[in-house]
Amino acid sequence: MGSGESHPRAGGEPEMYVKRKLNSRLYLPAILRIGNELTNDYISLNLILEKTMKHSESTFSGYENLSLFYQSWLPEGETKAVVAIVHGFGEHSGRYMNVVNKLLPLGFAVYGFDHRGHGKSPGQRGHILQWKEFTEDVHRFLDVVQEEQKNTPLFLMGHSLGGLIVLNYVIANPQGLEGVVASGPLLSQPGISPLLLMLSKIMSKIWPGFSIDTKLDVNTISRDPEVTKAYEQDPLVHSMASARFGTEITAATEWTQAHADKINLPLLIVHGEADVLVDPQGSAVFFENVTFADKQRIVYPDGRH
Repeated sequence: MGSGESHPRAGGEPEMYVKRKLNSRLYLPAILRIGNELTNDYISLNLILEKTMKHSESTFSGYENLSLFYQSWLPEGETKAVVAIVHGFGEHSGRYMNVVNKLLPLGFAVYGFDHRGHGKSPGQRGHILQWKEFTEDVHRFLDVVQEEQKNTPLFLMGHSLGGLIVLNYVIANPQGLEGVVASGPLLSQPGISPLLLMLSKIMSKIWPGFSIDTKLDVNTISRDPEVTKAYEQDPLVHSMASARFGTEITAATEWTQAHADKINLPLLIVHGEADVLVDPQGSAVFFENVTFADKQRIVYPDGRH
């Protein structure tokens, strides 16, 4: 992918595009082509291309053996590579169908799972007691993916909270991965009320499971009213977060920023310039502190979250 930051042309394609060799083994023009598909500003509930995919659903045992929902979309014929998706706060793996539709016809398999307390997975909505629950769930999820797709190049992708999770994870666990993609990664204080953040910090110590409605403004998610409408009407979407959830995210954000120089995988970051939920400056600082040469950050003018 090379090293550098780029902005897309008016037509939507990044200047630094296509002919970048990732880890001397695999070209990823497909993922660079859909850079603007990797943010919710462009995600929509398109119909799956039935003739070019195989869809399956199952569960796996996450941290402390909690049964977590996951699903996969496989192309017909040979699989070139696998992209494992880690979704953002309040949403679920089923919200990435536009990415699936772009990658499958190009020979990529796509896997995604629902975090604990999200989507079709059990648990109090938006609650964890410790950050390890997220990273251990990802680790076990990747074990499942690698077992099902032996000897196939594997890339890890995360959006928003998922972007923070995957970056935090690969700093300590790069093994078995060919690269990491972070879309609108949460690497700064989230765009929610400072009062809620203060309340979360206080309650985390005395009532960790105390649940708070983050009152996320859906209009900040996307410029596309159809995307906003789909988000509002999705019964699996929620806006609840526990007090401990908030403090664990803050600690994980600080740790991840402090260890950016430990990244040793090819890295692609994409971020909307007009993202008010997750400040793009957070990913800019992280990117600058990454010393690994094979990195790229794409910023989309007027792009939201």
